[in-house]
Amino acid sequence: MASMSPNELSIRRYRARAQGYDDSAQRTMPLRRRTIDLLQLQPGQVVLDVGAGTGLSYAWLRDGVGVAGRVLAFEQSPEMFAQARARVELEGWANVWHVCAPAETVTLPELADAVLFNYTHDILRTPQALANIVRQLKPGARVAIAGIKFFPWWTGPLNLLAWLKNRPYNAKAADLWHPWDRIEAYCQSLQRWTTQFGMGYIASGVVSPRRAAPEWAQPPRGAAATRPGGALEHKDTP
Repeated sequence: MASMSPNELSIRRYRARAQGYDDSAQRTMPLRRRTIDLLQLQPGQVVLDVGAGTGLSYAWLRDGVGVAGRVLAFEQSPEMFAQARARVELEGWANVWHVCAPAETVTLPELADAVLFNYTHDILRTPQALANIVRQLKPGARVAIAGIKFFPWWTGPLNLLAWLKNRPYNAKAADLWHPWDRIEAYCQSLQRWTTQFGMGYIASGVVSPRRAAPEWAQPPRGAAATRPGGALEHKDTP
């Protein structure tokens, strides 16, 4: 039997937790609010919610961009996305565009001024996913992140707790030493603050105006890359 891809494993894990997800997320809602505030959203802006889950951030993001702005979002778990879709339909939020799709291939209808990564560990550790997201951000876009990380190395066995907390949700549960470093490579600045007694972090920064993909995120020679809107761009390296 073939092993599952990280995306397939993540979808399976969230299938088992989708029904009770909103209740389980209540304890971190103040941290979610604090992270969204780091985006410094302005009326009329476009903000992207990465791995949006059940849409718990939509209301606060809409508050930031106002009726003239727009919230874009994607979520690869069908069960989680079904709840997000029901939330939008119930509230009648006309300025929320969202889709059930993976980060590696999602195509947004327009470029975003700001991007939220709220507990999206697997996406932050996947080069292809980050490259696809960042190319659909405006130069200078603001970035805000909340996530889990290992305690300092000298705490030893405490990191088993961080791993156990991360494993039920993420395919790359052990990759917690510097979970922000791949998105940091796209930013001209990234500030971090420790949360949850050392087991969590939030970060904010600005996407570099150059937006050059790090070497590890470059497509293979001759690979086709998709522009926002679906048009294909053929990229060759010299």
